[in-house]
Amino acid sequence: MNEQTSKEILKKVRQIEIKTNRLVTETFAGHYHSVFKGQGISFEEVREYIPGDDVRMIDWNVTARMDKVFVKKFSEERELTILLIIDASASGIFGSSNISKRELMAEIGSLIAFSAVKNNDKVGLILFTDDVELYIPPAKGRLHILRVIREILFFQPQGKKTNIPAAMDFVNQVLKRKSVAFLISDFCIPSDLDKNLEKLRMKFQITSKRHDLIAMAVNDPREEYLPDIGILTIEDIETSEQIEIDTSDKQVRKAFSEFVFKRKKELKKSIFLSGVDYLELMTDKPYLPALLGFFKSRERRINK
Repeated sequence: MNEQTSKEILKKVRQIEIKTNRLVTETFAGHYHSVFKGQGISFEEVREYIPGDDVRMIDWNVTARMDKVFVKKFSEERELTILLIIDASASGIFGSSNISKRELMAEIGSLIAFSAVKNNDKVGLILFTDDVELYIPPAKGRLHILRVIREILFFQPQGKKTNIPAAMDFVNQVLKRKSVAFLISDFCIPSDLDKNLEKLRMKFQITSKRHDLIAMAVNDPREEYLPDIGILTIEDIETSEQIEIDTSDKQVRKAFSEFVFKRKKELKKSIFLSGVDYLELMTDKPYLPALLGFFKSRERRINK
């Protein structure tokens, strides 16, 4: 890596840090804190009994030794382990607006990561394609988060395709403690949709029993609607397959959109049936309102 490339990488990482840090400070951190609770309570100390204390909290061993009544004091375990599971397959390079899908994934991951830092939580990263290509174990601190952001943006994967079940298997192997796992992907699932959705649903069900799994789909509008520009060659970035489409034909454009939305509907239904929360984000729309709405809805559901 030459000096110029290093400077460009640092500049891009710094830009994302500044942007997401401001969003965290001004808007997002409070919602993060409310939605993601700690893993329970932990014993902190004992203190003398005060009238009105719950008698079930009396520490009888200490009481017997001290000839005074003592109660156990507990504190909430606030520290969480946050895991970002991010799709690094070739389709993430695409973007028809000012930002690619992979850049949007990086911004979303950064927002979550900096919120975690402010909450004194650990953050880990998995980047996957056909297989898991990079694993950064959960840790704390700004420098650690900057490394996570850099890898999301600039890691050069070996594979091109998407294998979400393999990523889920890896999560369940390396993380024994319950974590909050964010799967961020464009969900470009291979063409055998029924078979692959069934496999995805099964893996999601297994993972969601061990971890709090949240699926975030990052899509681009050009993948849903074809422009009217005549003969267009479309290439699948992950498989290099090409097809020619006559976009001047209204029925062709309609059939394309219907096919895409049918796949998306089936994906959403499959994820819903697995018991996993799901959010879709678009490269041409501000992501913060959608994220805030999602977390507010989740918070209301949790606190019912």
